[in-house]
Amino acid sequence: MKTTAVLGAGSWGTALAMHLARAGHGVRLWARDEAFVGEMKSSRVNGRYLPDLPLADAIEPTDSLTVAVDGARFIVLAIPSHGLRTVVRNVTPHLTTGSVLVSTAKGLETDTLERMSEVVADETGGCCPVVVLSGPSFAAEVARGLPTAVLAASERESAAAAVQEHFRGPGLRLYLSNDVAGVEIGGALKNVIAIAAGVVEGLNLGHNALAALLTRGLAEITRVACAEGAKRDTLAGLSGLGDLVLTCTGNLSRNRHVGIELGRGRPLHDILSNMRMVAEGVRTTGAALALGARHGIELPIAAQMKDVLDGRTVPADAVETLMGRRQRAEVDG
Repeated sequence: MKTTAVLGAGSWGTALAMHLARAGHGVRLWARDEAFVGEMKSSRVNGRYLPDLPLADAIEPTDSLTVAVDGARFIVLAIPSHGLRTVVRNVTPHLTTGSVLVSTAKGLETDTLERMSEVVADETGGCCPVVVLSGPSFAAEVARGLPTAVLAASERESAAAAVQEHFRGPGLRLYLSNDVAGVEIGGALKNVIAIAAGVVEGLNLGHNALAALLTRGLAEITRVACAEGAKRDTLAGLSGLGDLVLTCTGNLSRNRHVGIELGRGRPLHDILSNMRMVAEGVRTTGAALALGARHGIELPIAAQMKDVLDGRTVPADAVETLMGRRQRAEVDG
């Protein structure tokens, strides 16, 4: 049995631990909260995030980073974007030659605008290959073993192939990509569009509006990704269009939920105070606009969502502003 470390015992980290256990691997599941780890050990369930699913015997919860990564070739980083740098900094002294870091967070660091793989490389000095795991995947469905397809993306082909082989199992199919920028930008910015999709639903604007939003949202994501050096085709795949459709239409989407409640008139702080899990799009919206500005790219949907999130405008006015923009050709250039 090969041991894998999963750092982060939220819904996604726990779901991946459950999948890896089904695939025949031993898993050490790390959380920083000693009491939370104690609860998981005694109850054999993650009562905070996936309370209906028991933890397999092969999953060992721990609050020690040293214990978690000891002897593990694959180290899964299932940490929200705002906490990733600190965890990677703390775990780096315990990494060994041959370790492969698997990044699963979908976001941008708000002050540096770095993608998650860039944050990991910064903190580790590039000592270990980084593979990005991304695609249309709700944690609850992966935890239950429902069919899911994702990407393993890395500049190191051998590392991506190793992750593809190690993670394959019942319910999870992995495709390879070397377009790390495209995969990460697609995964991060789709959360911004998902908030807007929730607003469309919260305002009862209909299916036409949602279809238009997804299409124009994908255009915004693609412009930023290509400016960052991505391949346009990547954004038409699992980590672009696939993840966008899932997050904008699925009832398990946290970012869509935020948008729905905003559309219904609830203040953002009230919405977030009642959510245990992180809605990455709230933080990513400002970072996406800053990244667009760096490249001289206009992002009208993201701009309106930022105004709504910051309380400078109400959702209905944001929609009116978008609909009243100067008309233009659909395809740039």
